[in-house]
Amino acid sequence: MKLKDKIALITGSGTGIGKTTALLFAQEGASVIVTDINEENGRSTVDEINQNGGNAIFLKHDVTKEEDWIRVVEEATKVYDSIDILFNNAGIFFIKPIFETSLEEWNQMMSINVTGAFLGMKHVVPHMLKKQSGSVINASSNAGLFGVAGMAAYGASKGAIRIMTKDAAMEFAPYVRVNSIHPGYIRTQMIEYAAQVSNKQPEDQAVTVPLKRLGNPIEVAQMVLYLASDASSYVTGSEFVIDGGVTAGQSVWDKAE
Repeated sequence: MKLKDKIALITGSGTGIGKTTALLFAQEGASVIVTDINEENGRSTVDEINQNGGNAIFLKHDVTKEEDWIRVVEEATKVYDSIDILFNNAGIFFIKPIFETSLEEWNQMMSINVTGAFLGMKHVVPHMLKKQSGSVINASSNAGLFGVAGMAAYGASKGAIRIMTKDAAMEFAPYVRVNSIHPGYIRTQMIEYAAQVSNKQPEDQAVTVPLKRLGNPIEVAQMVLYLASDASSYVTGSEFVIDGGVTAGQSVWDKAE
């Protein structure tokens, strides 16, 4: 097992990529600290892990509040002594033009997507440094790599995650590795929301993807597993794109039938 005897804390792991990653980590031998602001969803993830022979606990968690991070880390380390892996996965998403985005909405996006990851590293990494070992994975997006109309707030938050990851990697080296992941169109609640806003079906987005399909949460979770495991022991400060080739470029010529 790739994560045998490891302790992992995954934020926003009640649904989507976070839940899928929590289930995969447990299958690979990790004890998982599931955190989410939605208690019902978080406990559901824990129940599924424990019913399948894994080991997990749930802690209700608002990633925007420093006092919540302090409490969560204290409670987690009482149960497991240490934290080896941090996956800053919690995030929100909306599509709105700049002129229609309120300051409150902008601040909420930054608070959850960026401040949440900052606070996670601030309060979890010291425990990793004591052991001189650890891996942090920050969830960004391919929207943090290129511009998209209507995504100024989301793109800004994910671009900030990308650079903050590199800064942290330099700061925490040589003992703690920090990397970012950049998913594209993945079958989650976010893609369903985006399709609804644009009056399309989720599968319609596949037309713009070189691999001609949407991604699945497990395909992102497998990348997170790689970065969390010792298989990526010489990888830090890097960004990993999982988007079916969307950011690779754009086809100029139509293919012959």
